[in-house]
Amino acid sequence: MVCHGCYDAPCQLKLDAWAGLQRGASKDKVYDGTRLLTANLTRLFEDAQTTAEWRTKGFYPVLNESSPEQGVLQRMLQLKQDHPLPATELLPDSFDFSLDRKQQCPKPDQFDSFARDYPLWGMPYGLPGLNQKEHRQLTQWLDDGSQGVPRPALSSAERAEIQQWETFFNGRSLKQQLMARYIFEHLFIGNLYFSDLGGDPEYYTLVRSRSAPGEPIEIIASRRPYDSPGRDTFYYRLQPLRTSVLDKRHMPYALNKKRMQRWRSLFLEPDYKVTELPSYNTAVASNPFITFRELPVTARYNFMLDEARFTIMAYIKGPVCRGQVALNVIDDHFWVVFTDPDEENNETGAEFLARESNNLRLPSGKSGLLVSLVDWRRYSRDQLSFLKAKTEYLTQRVDDEGLKVGLDLVWDGDGHNDNAALTVFRHNDSATVVKGFVGQQPKTAWLINYSLLERIHYLLVAGFDVFGNVGHQLETRLYMDFLRMEGEQNFLFLLPKDARLQLRNFWYREAPANVKEYVLGDAVAFDRDTDIQYHTDNPKQELLAMLQKRQPGGMAPGYNKSDPHFDRLQTLDGKPFSIMPEVAFVQVLDAAGEASVYSIIHNSGYLNNAQMFKEAARRIPQEDYLTVVKGFIGSYPNVFFQLPEKELGNFVKEIESLRSEQDYQKLVSRYGVRRNASWFWRLSDQFYDHYRKHYPIEAGLFDLNRYENR
Repeated sequence: MVCHGCYDAPCQLKLDAWAGLQRGASKDKVYDGTRLLTANLTRLFEDAQTTAEWRTKGFYPVLNESSPEQGVLQRMLQLKQDHPLPATELLPDSFDFSLDRKQQCPKPDQFDSFARDYPLWGMPYGLPGLNQKEHRQLTQWLDDGSQGVPRPALSSAERAEIQQWETFFNGRSLKQQLMARYIFEHLFIGNLYFSDLGGDPEYYTLVRSRSAPGEPIEIIASRRPYDSPGRDTFYYRLQPLRTSVLDKRHMPYALNKKRMQRWRSLFLEPDYKVTELPSYNTAVASNPFITFRELPVTARYNFMLDEARFTIMAYIKGPVCRGQVALNVIDDHFWVVFTDPDEENNETGAEFLARESNNLRLPSGKSGLLVSLVDWRRYSRDQLSFLKAKTEYLTQRVDDEGLKVGLDLVWDGDGHNDNAALTVFRHNDSATVVKGFVGQQPKTAWLINYSLLERIHYLLVAGFDVFGNVGHQLETRLYMDFLRMEGEQNFLFLLPKDARLQLRNFWYREAPANVKEYVLGDAVAFDRDTDIQYHTDNPKQELLAMLQKRQPGGMAPGYNKSDPHFDRLQTLDGKPFSIMPEVAFVQVLDAAGEASVYSIIHNSGYLNNAQMFKEAARRIPQEDYLTVVKGFIGSYPNVFFQLPEKELGNFVKEIESLRSEQDYQKLVSRYGVRRNASWFWRLSDQFYDHYRKHYPIEAGLFDLNRYENR
């Protein structure tokens, strides 16, 4: 499961569910940045229901029910037992650990040839084999027919919760139906659980079903959550999660009495009317400002803010597992705050959004063969028009209404909600978002308002198609540039007028001039000064410090705790740190054998993030720095370190002294855990056990596909 989960499972062999093992494997890749045509949908549990149906879609068996020892999985496991990894420090170059490596995916009749050509490529690939006890246990299960374990029956309390929530989601008034559609299109990606029940949570997904509550669920498998269900009558249902919990996909969301009452107060109790239900026509359904124009803006915005980390996490983890398209457009480390909903109601009320709805169109409504230059120019023109209208409106409010451009514009979490301060860490093609302002002050920060938050969701979550072609993916990436720049510009408005341009130019060093026009360009310039009183010549630093003290949970006490030895690493920057991997998990053992766990995150410096290609040319290694936190940040560890507490000072000194790849190899040789280490799986299990013990709701299995061979 730590290598075979989600859409990036090698050969599409998903081992996070018994149904995935039964489905088998496919030589077709889900991630293919070159395909000109949209790929066939192969979502487990959705796009086929029986093994026979999967066979018609090109999946071949990895089990052999009549002779289990001849099944591909059994033979892959045995191949590793017969040919263990060599006891060298580095595995040979014949192993390819790159994400886009050519996959062999042998069928049953091809296995003999595969075993002759690649004797060291048994499962787990490039990692130690199972110990004898584990191997016997697994092969015995395969010999016995590899039967799945039935899901335990739901308790009476669980059934009662499901009934209550399905009744709530399937109310028949127009208000209720529009509310339910909005909630579904935002929560379809989450792992929902009933927090009032306590204990270890059972997770559910919110789905659309042909069958009514109380009957077996018949999923409506649409490509996107806003696509037509194909029928007038359908139901929102809670389906028990049928896969293991993987950290890279795990986005927990609590359902409880308090939540239901909150949604009633936002969507059902206010005095407004829904006159008709919007259509599922793509041009309408892909634009939330048209689809949900009759829902109060404050209700929509508060809904997303209540669990803002989840909202941002959805595009960070989202429907993709590998998020290169969305993630090479953002910095490696930045902080996020939100505009206050009370102020938002004035800026982006229903009237303003209705007026600007055409300018807020997203490219997610279709998947063309190639990126259309005409379409792209239209999106560019629309975005500039919207930014101009927004700036003019803000100027008008300052002049006519006396609006103060200060900290009151920033949502303070209503004094208690720690979703008001978030930190994003990018790890190349994956990312993590956590509550609080974690680590050193970052280069950039975003101030997100309602219209921006909604567009991020519909561009990168509801509207993103992992099976889409290169045209769809390029359009998504290019449009995301606009959204990043808008969030950064909002933040710049809080700084003194004469400091904004200088900071923008630093963020966008060597970026094309036309790109900078979207951030403080002549057409969108906001020339009113901030009402915040600054006292130094570094207002950005002052502002971030103010926000850190002001926002609930801003100091991130759960993360900003590390050993004093590690603190020094967070005061330094420069090229030595560019040698470190993106995410390292460190286990430190005290004299009694008790373990503390830390994450070391490598944040890379760039001239700008406004260009899609030539990333290496934009790198500035001397601006790299490390963030060290207590606990876990990142779903894809690149290396494990293990050391006694008495060695911690030396470990830190060696990191500070890195000058070359050879230096890093010495560090790993002394403290790291190589891919072929005999204790690799034991330590991996210890990390996961620690995760589950200390973070039971957040915990999921880590993915080891990015574990380095250095």
